[in-house]
Amino acid sequence: MALMGLDVGSTGCKAVVFAEDGRQLARAYREYPEIYPQPGWIELDPARVWQGVQEVIAEAASAAGEPVRALSISAMGESFTPVGRDGEFLYNSIVSPDNRAVAQASRWHETLGAERVFQIAGMPIHPSFTLPKVQWMAEVRPDIHERVWKYLLWPDVIFTKLGLEPRLDYTLAGRTMAFDVVQKCWSEELLGVAGVDPSLFAEPIAPGQVVGELPAATASTLNLPAGCLVVAGGHDQPMNALGAGIIEEGLAVDGMGTVECITVAFERPVLTEAMRTANYCCYPHVVDGLYCSLAFNYSSGSILRWYRDNFGARYQAQAAAEGRDVYELILSGLPEEPTRLFTIPYFAGSGTPYMDPLARGAVLGLSLSCNEKVFVKGLLEGICYELRLNIEGLKRAGVQMQRLRATGGGSRSPVWLQLKADITGHEVSTLDVTEGGCLAGAMLGGVASGAYASLAEAVAMLVKERDIYRPDAQRHAAYTPLYELYSRLWPTIRDVVHEM
Repeated sequence: MALMGLDVGSTGCKAVVFAEDGRQLARAYREYPEIYPQPGWIELDPARVWQGVQEVIAEAASAAGEPVRALSISAMGESFTPVGRDGEFLYNSIVSPDNRAVAQASRWHETLGAERVFQIAGMPIHPSFTLPKVQWMAEVRPDIHERVWKYLLWPDVIFTKLGLEPRLDYTLAGRTMAFDVVQKCWSEELLGVAGVDPSLFAEPIAPGQVVGELPAATASTLNLPAGCLVVAGGHDQPMNALGAGIIEEGLAVDGMGTVECITVAFERPVLTEAMRTANYCCYPHVVDGLYCSLAFNYSSGSILRWYRDNFGARYQAQAAAEGRDVYELILSGLPEEPTRLFTIPYFAGSGTPYMDPLARGAVLGLSLSCNEKVFVKGLLEGICYELRLNIEGLKRAGVQMQRLRATGGGSRSPVWLQLKADITGHEVSTLDVTEGGCLAGAMLGGVASGAYASLAEAVAMLVKERDIYRPDAQRHAAYTPLYELYSRLWPTIRDVVHEM
């Protein structure tokens, strides 16, 4: 039996087929462009995305060599598409970073208020979420709004196009700012204030629940067998967490990509004021009975890429000549002891806890004794200080974690991982897992189809820790007062940076 995980992101989609033992049998990927109709607006052509989805499913299924028994989807959060009664796309998909609904989001502070919204939806008020953008559609494009059958997020779009009823898993429903994350249903209070009928959204269901079986006609066009199970998946971040084995409280996945994002699991909804004021969300995990939160830094791997592109020409030439990884060369020969440089890693604005779009990066503490390798280590230290800032913010809010499981491109660097352990004081492990979101889809589909008795069994079979980086006690002690100084820097320089 083969199991397929489909991942739909903002710039591309991929399908991966796994055997029950976790072996990757086939993979397919397609890109599609973002559309920028005007400054601050970001859209996708839903027809282009749907075409890519069909192509990757058919290609991966054909190459797998085994019939696919179940399919489950990991998808970007918040992005939605207005769909008509006959399933036609009425408007482009509007994605999360699109900021057209700033005015609609701001009004929530005056109506229901940030505290009440957070207690229901587990989300800080923000224009990125679906509900303020649906309000924008109703107010600015009533010609579209009046024709809408459903505002569908991407899994529901795909289910509808596959000939099934639209269903939306609890995790993606939780990203709309319209969902009651405790009762796990659409919030009459939130939707009432917004003036939006709950029938305009798909029916919420639990991740792992079977949405339906593929009709024969649809299946044949995708190289899938008739009756292939289509299973509810989830938001890409908790799906990546499941793919990394984050199925119990105290564990967190650290996605070390262009953006660094921690997804942490906990056993009960944590809707404290400390969570809200630090912009930490709280919504259902794809694992039944658990909740999750996200903490992220928009500039992580992108800072090293910035350094490579602007100052690393000789490393790029050496890497090409020797067949080596350019980042391995950049990060080699760094000083062992802490620097006294402080990098504010807000090169693309700040993520949590500040969520300040006007934030900008800074490097403080430069002197004539600073050489290239000290500077590079200072960049890494700043990224790791920011990670500790978020870990400690989550702890103050009532969310605990003991170990980070690192994934993404940055997890290939032992230097970075050890520094992360030394600065945060937490163990950091790497995994034998690739394609975490798609693997989570295979797990959910595997449980639904009987390949695994439970997600716990699937994780035990498919997810293995590889290397563990433990904090060096002396270095952690040396870094702690430096971190305390770092934690005061942005509040101190924020007003000046805003004026700049």
